[in-house]
Amino acid sequence: MTKEEIAKVEAFLRKTFGTKNLSIRPRPKKDDSAEVYIGDDFVAVLFREDEDGEVSYQFQMAILDVDLEEA
Repeated sequence: MTKEEIAKVEAFLRKTFGTKNLSIRPRPKKDDSAEVYIGDDFVAVLFREDEDGEVSYQFQMAILDVDLEEA
């Protein structure tokens, strides 16, 4: 993912989730994905999909059962 792509998706996710504390950071040695953080907390992986010339982004977030106990 390019810096420009990351900036566009980051702006979209900040608006969608209503937080300016969300950031997207490149992953070391990976160019097809990035990591999503809220503050210093890792929350998801963002994958870039390019199929038949159409680009999309997949937001993949795992929710652990122990996290639900704290809610």
